[in-house]
Amino acid sequence: MLLQFKQLKALPKAFCAALALSVAVSGCASAADLPVQRSERHAFRAVALAEGLAHPWGLAFLPDRRILVTEREGGLLLFGADGGEPVSVSGLPEFHASGQGGLLDVALHPGFASNGLLYLSYSGRGAGGAGTEVARARLSGNSLVGLEVIFRQQPKVSGGRHFGSRLAFAPDGTLFVSMGDRGGYMEEAQNPANHIGTVVRLNDDGTVPADNPFVGRPGVRPEIYSYGHRNVQGMALRPGTDVIWTHEHGPRGGDEVNILRPGRNYGWPAITYGIDYSGAIISDKTAAPGMEQPVIYWVPSIAPSGMDFYVGDRFPRWRGDLFVGALAGSHLRRLTLEGDRVTGQEVLLEEFGERIRAVKQGPDGLLYVLTDSYDGQLLRLEPSE
Repeated sequence: MLLQFKQLKALPKAFCAALALSVAVSGCASAADLPVQRSERHAFRAVALAEGLAHPWGLAFLPDRRILVTEREGGLLLFGADGGEPVSVSGLPEFHASGQGGLLDVALHPGFASNGLLYLSYSGRGAGGAGTEVARARLSGNSLVGLEVIFRQQPKVSGGRHFGSRLAFAPDGTLFVSMGDRGGYMEEAQNPANHIGTVVRLNDDGTVPADNPFVGRPGVRPEIYSYGHRNVQGMALRPGTDVIWTHEHGPRGGDEVNILRPGRNYGWPAITYGIDYSGAIISDKTAAPGMEQPVIYWVPSIAPSGMDFYVGDRFPRWRGDLFVGALAGSHLRRLTLEGDRVTGQEVLLEEFGERIRAVKQGPDGLLYVLTDSYDGQLLRLEPSE
């Protein structure tokens, strides 16, 4: 894996030099090329801790500040607190890397310091095709031991799109897992008899919490917490609360930020602010009784992926803001909030020109960002005087 990492790191640079491309071309830009960034509230620098990552997707921080990064097509890498050469973690579950699928998110158990448990979401194959799965294992050195699959999306279907999938633990220790509508099965997002287009809530061992909203209801999957979602690729607990926020891709327009409520229907595809990629109308309704409205939506689409609330002290004037990665928009979006209302937005890292796959606050109070390409980077945003 280290040889592969070095090769991936070197090849895109030679490629860019040969074709004399500008640093704004996706996959060729480097954080070292960026000047100091000046936002409305802070000046900062983007420092590249690692390059040459094969479509990095998720990241998590160990108690000693080492950093775990998933590669969608590659594996699980363990970096030092300041990046550098990674170590490959062995013992991964079998995953199906095709289209938008592969190894996706990673999260630590709230009791990781004592139990060493981490969780991975990924696309797994089975009868009928593929679907989102979740496995947990104990991290021992550079290996995963005792791996067990604790959740499999049902049914598995054909196609390589819209697997979700983010992981988030709530204060009560339950695990939230986001799903996608699997692309060609969007009508199933309105059918809670399956997991397509849902967010599920599990105990840490994969069993169903007794207080899930659909427990005991005939014909409804008891794991489901909410449904009517298109493709949730951002999910974060709002600090100081027990409330999970999500965002999801719209088609052409209609990306949404939502507040997750138990048992609620978020409308896809019965209501939407977007249209099909072909230009066809998906629904002539943007609201309907019994269906939730987003906190905010974007038209045209920014293709959001990854999100986190900032509560650190290194950027005090960003405290309480919500940060969202943008793939199609190729930037980092900062949202200011008053209660549950968005009061302002700012586009950051736009001149970098890179698809932002994930954003997360680190234990050092800094923001970490993953860029999505064959030459993906792990960036750290640091204050600049």
